[in-house]
Amino acid sequence: MRRIAVLTSGGDAPGMNPCVRAVVRKSLYHGLEIVGVRRGFHGLVTGDFMEMKSRTVGDILQRGGTILKSARSDEFKTEEGRAKALLQIRTCEIDAVVGIGGDGTFRGLHLLSQMGLPTVAIPATIDNDIGSTEYAIGFDTACNNVLDAINKIRDTATSHERTYVIEVMGRNSGHIALAAGLAGGAESILIPEIEYDIQQVCTRIIDGARQGKSHSIVIVAEGASGAPPVSSGGTLTEGAAYRVGQQIAHITGFETRIIVLGHIQRGGAPSVRDRILATMFGAKAIDVLLAGEGSAVLGMFQNEVRAISFEEALSMKRPINMDYYELSNILSNL
Repeated sequence: MRRIAVLTSGGDAPGMNPCVRAVVRKSLYHGLEIVGVRRGFHGLVTGDFMEMKSRTVGDILQRGGTILKSARSDEFKTEEGRAKALLQIRTCEIDAVVGIGGDGTFRGLHLLSQMGLPTVAIPATIDNDIGSTEYAIGFDTACNNVLDAINKIRDTATSHERTYVIEVMGRNSGHIALAAGLAGGAESILIPEIEYDIQQVCTRIIDGARQGKSHSIVIVAEGASGAPPVSSGGTLTEGAAYRVGQQIAHITGFETRIIVLGHIQRGGAPSVRDRILATMFGAKAIDVLLAGEGSAVLGMFQNEVRAISFEEALSMKRPINMDYYELSNILSNL
């Protein structure tokens, strides 16, 4: 093991830069050469490589996003594309690849490992929907971004006695909605994993108003599904939050506002937890490669970073935390 490549792929996540920093500097500590791959798997196919030194990753701990960039690569999904990537890797005399990203990144790295190249996958996705780890890089920061927005929106909601419907990321996963909603005291949390009943949501809002609540906050994951939208002649017809907001306004008659947070959730300086997690993952990846353990996926289990096989990792699913969901329902009803 003499020369290692590192790439980031998929959606960017706060903490990717600290992870790249750890991979680079741990490699240099052990006398290895380290190559950065720009634009993920697309960069592997095209040979978009850069030599990385200690100063290359200076002052990036606090930066969101990824200095290595990220991009989709339809070409890599083909056998011909992967053959091109492997040729670029061999030509550059790269002995192993460390990839930072989500489920799609893991599958791409697994394909490379099946072609004989040692690879290590590091979980980084704000959705936290990777079954092989309790926490993925970026999740904590994204939840804090959402919580900050909830706190600010609540000030306005209280002042004007309105209901606010806030849409957060999570097409197939409700982890952000559930964690931020519980921490932010939302009256209702709607997630893809559990079909909601809009009548129950509205009943909770009405009961809260009768008890003296001056406002209500409803958190909606973008993939949440429920009853068909109610037609009220308005323009709120697109997206989960618009559908829910339209239904609430129609059924309750309360003044309702819709906020779609969008990509603001991805940005900003990574939290302390994400910086430490990313640093631990990056350092562990080099340890795994130097130990000659072959290809592996890293995960955080009970505050310890462990390496497991791709086959095991890709077969695992991350369920929603039902204790959080039930506790939120109990506390919001009072």
